[in-house]
Amino acid sequence: MPLAEVDLHLHTTASDGRLTPRQLVQLLVKNGVRYAAITDHDTTAGLAEAFDEARLHPSLTLVPGVEFSCDLPGGEVHLLGLFIDYQDPALQQQLEHARDDREGRAKRIVEKLREIGFPVEWEQVIRIAGDASIGRPHIALAMMERGYVTTTDEAFERFLGRNGPAYTDREKLTAEEAIQRVLKYRGVPVLAHPTFTVGVERLLPGMCAAGLAGMEVFYKGYAPDTVGWLLALARRNNLLPSGGSDYHALPGHGEVLPGTVGPPVAVFRQLEALAAKRRENAGRAAALGKLLGNLFA
Repeated sequence: MPLAEVDLHLHTTASDGRLTPRQLVQLLVKNGVRYAAITDHDTTAGLAEAFDEARLHPSLTLVPGVEFSCDLPGGEVHLLGLFIDYQDPALQQQLEHARDDREGRAKRIVEKLREIGFPVEWEQVIRIAGDASIGRPHIALAMMERGYVTTTDEAFERFLGRNGPAYTDREKLTAEEAIQRVLKYRGVPVLAHPTFTVGVERLLPGMCAAGLAGMEVFYKGYAPDTVGWLLALARRNNLLPSGGSDYHALPGHGEVLPGTVGPPVAVFRQLEALAAKRRENAGRAAALGKLLGNLFA
């Protein structure tokens, strides 16, 4: 039996993962995962292929997701949108804009690396990314190919992280704005890896007021005492304790396999019920709006 049957934080080649959506779904099934969400950065491009493969595996329930990167003073926070209506054209337009911004940022990082004596070619980064939304992990892999670093973790620690010499800001998106975006497209907003967010206890009330519904408690590398602290924090803020492996299949990136860590099935059911309720409410609001429009036309 796997250690976790639920994994709600996963990446594919559509963003910065190294497994195709089809390969990832096959790995999930092999490892006994029953409930999963693919949450690529600023894109849902991998979902069609993933759902196509998932239809061959009745044991797996796959839900759509996306991950947004948000800014804080001196830091950042990542937000997951689970069960999001990824086929909404307006959402896709916003994601396209975010991907364009990611690519521009990546080009600026490559230029900074050249200026400090660690050149990588933009064509090399494009080759590594393939059809994916280009991000810093692709640059880290290019640096590994050049022999500048031995792992992607080292690339982030020495060069690409917020305090690194090649770090470059992206277009600003606050956590509250990302939460409202997820809610607009009928998703469930969940705070990702909260220990990475400086001052998370102070920031949570504002995010909860904006509509945050969950927080990752069960996450790769979290010791039992950390899980206990986060579980208590989630309860104090009326947040569902979500989680997942954040699997990328990247070398040297602190990876754990899907099926290793994740929330209980009961938590998935609560998130699923919340998403269903929001879709139902959105449907009622749309029907009411149409009725009123007809009455006063």
